[in-house]
Amino acid sequence: MITLTVNGVPHTLDIDPSTPLLYALRNQLQLNGAKYGCGLGQCGSCTVIVGDQPVFSCLLPVAAVGERPVRTIESLGTQENPGPLQRAFIDQQSAQCGYCIAGMVMRAQALLERVPSPSDEEIRVHMQPNLCRCGTHMRIIAAVREAGRAAAGTGTESGTAGAAAGASS
Repeated sequence: MITLTVNGVPHTLDIDPSTPLLYALRNQLQLNGAKYGCGLGQCGSCTVIVGDQPVFSCLLPVAAVGERPVRTIESLGTQENPGPLQRAFIDQQSAQCGYCIAGMVMRAQALLERVPSPSDEEIRVHMQPNLCRCGTHMRIIAAVREAGRAAAGTGTESGTAGAAAGASS
């Protein structure tokens, strides 16, 4: 038995301790925001926050989580009421196919919690492990910048809302 606290809720799972966290989240807890991409830690579509660090959940065995809390995209908002970072991704139309976006948002969330108003270079370096095969990296950087500025109360660069609304959740 493994106990995980996910999105603030403790769960006791009858699961092999070597099972990747991604499988526990998706198959046991029905939290499907984190995606299976490569299974090798090379794309980041499975990124969640464990403790205060973004991690590739496809590589992390559930036993290695320990007592650290796990947060998934589902903890940030809903499709009907997206959180501030999700809203910035929507406003900047950062999603094209949307497959990588949950991982991108979680990696960005971890950065903004540590550095509330990061520079473009800090955003680039922090986001580098996650891959967007559609090539929306510049819009992703703009979304992280917008969310940081909004949180700091320094204004935002406006984007176009609407088209990516369904892809952020």
